[in-house]
Amino acid sequence: MLVAAAMLIPAAGACLIALSGRWPNLRETVTLTTAVLLFADIIWLTPDVLAGGRPALDVLQIVPGLALAFEVEPLGMMFALIASFLWIVNSTYSIGYMRGNSEPRQTPFYVCFAVALSATMGIAFAGNLFTLFLFYEVLTLSTYPLVVHKADSDARTAGRVYLLLLLGSSIVLFLPGILWTLAIAGTLDFTAGGVLTGKASPLQQVLLLGLFGYGIGKAALMPLHRWLPAAMVAPTPVSALLHAVAVVKAGVFSVVKIVVYILGVDTLAGTAGGDWLLYIAGATVIIASLIALQQDNLKRRLAYSTISQLSYVVLA
Repeated sequence: MLVAAAMLIPAAGACLIALSGRWPNLRETVTLTTAVLLFADIIWLTPDVLAGGRPALDVLQIVPGLALAFEVEPLGMMFALIASFLWIVNSTYSIGYMRGNSEPRQTPFYVCFAVALSATMGIAFAGNLFTLFLFYEVLTLSTYPLVVHKADSDARTAGRVYLLLLLGSSIVLFLPGILWTLAIAGTLDFTAGGVLTGKASPLQQVLLLGLFGYGIGKAALMPLHRWLPAAMVAPTPVSALLHAVAVVKAGVFSVVKIVVYILGVDTLAGTAGGDWLLYIAGATVIIASLIALQQDNLKRRLAYSTISQLSYVVLA
């Protein structure tokens, strides 16, 4: 029940925010209340997970090996805790920012934010690659209106780059990687040690690492990083969502989870060429840091700094 509530609380909050749009005080009260309830739900889940429990929820079996399912493990628990807590902080700041700047379309802004957090919880608690991919795409689509919030030419250009790189990489690279994994392993479930261990050849492992590494564009590995600096034209609370609350964290979280539970760390370590991602991540750390030092615009400097920090996680 608590696992389902993690997705349903922000989704219900989005509906209530939309209904209360005519009354700003009520709308923002709903936003903050929803954020607090989500964090409380995640806190309630934490002791069971720390004690070794793995709360799970099977929603729908589509075909054998392909299901909409959730399972809470420590890595996802940590991601959910951070994102849900930061939503409270971000919502508090957003209220002052949006009102102080008399921003237009404030109700859609808060609605999309809540939907994005629902998708983030789905990513955190995904029990298999299919579920992860589904909520990954919902996160992209729900944050697009936030990126283009200002509705000027710069925002529309940034929105096109955002969709092209994130949707394009996931459809062209991430989705084929998922289908290939299903064909080899017969399942997409996250499995300790890697579901492909002993089933995929070394070449297949290396190629799949490429499909997943670059198919998950939110990890911002160079050269698929340009969406993040471009998206900095959005209002500052959106930048916080992209940088800190959910979006880029969803990217590196997905990469780490796939390396650990799909490909297998030990298997990759023993595969010739399986360590190429280390060099790409290391290069991204250095190059993005050098570019950040040259930026005069603070938000662009932070964007490139974030790209560098993301690759530290991938490198680790």
